[in-house]
Amino acid sequence: MKVIFEKRGPVAYVTINRPERLNACDFETYGRLAQIWREFRDDASLRVAIMTGAGERAFCAGSDIKSNYVEQAGQEVPDSPMPVMYDLYKPIIAAINGHANGGGLEQALACDIRVAAEHAQFGLGEVRLGWLPGGGGTQRLPRLIPLGRALELLFTGNRIDAHEALRLGLVDHVVPMGRLMNKCEEIAAEICKSAPLAVSQIKRAALRGLDLPLADGIKLERELYRWLQGTEDAREGALAFAEKRPPSWKGK
Repeated sequence: MKVIFEKRGPVAYVTINRPERLNACDFETYGRLAQIWREFRDDASLRVAIMTGAGERAFCAGSDIKSNYVEQAGQEVPDSPMPVMYDLYKPIIAAINGHANGGGLEQALACDIRVAAEHAQFGLGEVRLGWLPGGGGTQRLPRLIPLGRALELLFTGNRIDAHEALRLGLVDHVVPMGRLMNKCEEIAAEICKSAPLAVSQIKRAALRGLDLPLADGIKLERELYRWLQGTEDAREGALAFAEKRPPSWKGK
């Protein structure tokens, strides 16, 4: 099984399971990931996902060049997970347990919160193959870290360690490997205390707003705010606050 998909209550666990290949993805693995993200998107019982790689060496070392890419150079991934991830309005947390390179880093960039183990390393090495990152790397990285550093990484294919990634804002937390999954689960548990519709609309407002002028972003925010005010969860949240009790979210 190249990808393990587990559901534990409201949390989905997505694990690339090719440790012998540093969790590099062939076409089949990418296709399975795309299917899983669609299932996560459509399952109302799932609130948040944690994505990681099997073992302690790699989150994902990128595309498995030795499998598909030598024989099929220049071909696009038939069913890439990245577009599905970019259109998801549920939170995804990346538990980066080692190398996150190429398509692996692009998948981490498609997540909303990135937690790295202390030994993790990051890079986009496609330029050394005569390629460019085709899964959003040239667009996501410069939006996340300073432009000059993003271009340096893209132009050279060089890698940086977890602490430099934290300094640049590429990751949000760096923890010992033994704490990695616990930290991600702590964040997921905190998210699950919040109203699911509000979380999804906050993600929609924040990510769509990045591509809008400020005035249009504010307009979008107000539209989503008004829509949320008409939901059962908004009424339940106010009532629970007044009654000093935990809310019972319905996702309605």
